[in-house]
Amino acid sequence: MSESINVALRLALYLDLMLLFGIAAFGLYGLRGQERISGAVLDFKSLLTITALLGLVLSVAAMACMAWAMSGAASWEELWPHVEMMVSGTDVGWSWSLRIVALTVAALAVTLNHRWPGASLWLIVLSGLAALATLAWTGHGAMDEGERRTWHFTTDFLHLWAAGAWVGALAAFALLLYQTAPPLSVMSRALTGFETIGAVIVVLISVTGVVNYLFIVGPNVDGLLDSTYGQLLALKLALFAAMLVFAALNRFHLSPLLEQASKTGEQSIAIKALQRSMVLELSVAVLILALVAWLGTLSPAME
Repeated sequence: MSESINVALRLALYLDLMLLFGIAAFGLYGLRGQERISGAVLDFKSLLTITALLGLVLSVAAMACMAWAMSGAASWEELWPHVEMMVSGTDVGWSWSLRIVALTVAALAVTLNHRWPGASLWLIVLSGLAALATLAWTGHGAMDEGERRTWHFTTDFLHLWAAGAWVGALAAFALLLYQTAPPLSVMSRALTGFETIGAVIVVLISVTGVVNYLFIVGPNVDGLLDSTYGQLLALKLALFAAMLVFAALNRFHLSPLLEQASKTGEQSIAIKALQRSMVLELSVAVLILALVAWLGTLSPAME
């Protein structure tokens, strides 16, 4: 039961922190000037406040769950000393404290949106980068030592940041598409602008994914599918391939269709097609994150 709770909390944290970072980043590269003010195009104040505060709650719950699993305490009175020890005396605790500070800064930065929208989003993006990076300390990279540990963590950071940018962009596009009157000119411009960023994201995720595999398993695939870890990893790769198909469909068919529709005034077909595509792609992304949350609790050793 505790293992299921741990996986669920890991999934919730991955999704929450990626949305915090990715939606704020979208506001910087996808929107311009006054469009970055909350309510002009996206309700940044509500979206980012909720994700920042939820991240704090989930982080506290995750730390308590980890301490409970390691100590076997039967009550909060017994658990509290173990939580204090983990927070103050371990690398995981140090990274957890950094996440709490980063999320607090992000929550405060949201309040600056109406006065300084660009600066507010930049603060949230930087806080999101730090918060996402702390998740690496609960992954396989934490088991390495020395220079190998440094390189593994660096790869993990890049992988997390790229995935966060992708998930946040998908969520932002979906929110735009499901508005009562979708801002088509903003949508079309943002989709076109995301082409280069999306290509960089795909390359980063692919390269860092391969490097992470080499760090964790090594240059070997023999018998990989005999283990739960290998089977989940294969499913993750299949889902990632499906996301690439959706991304290609958006890039080469649906985005041009929306641009053409914005000129002719017949937008409904293009919008509905994009809505379906974004929802499907976002759903697949959530499934991938669920697998990542599960894989982080497993050993790659063959069964």
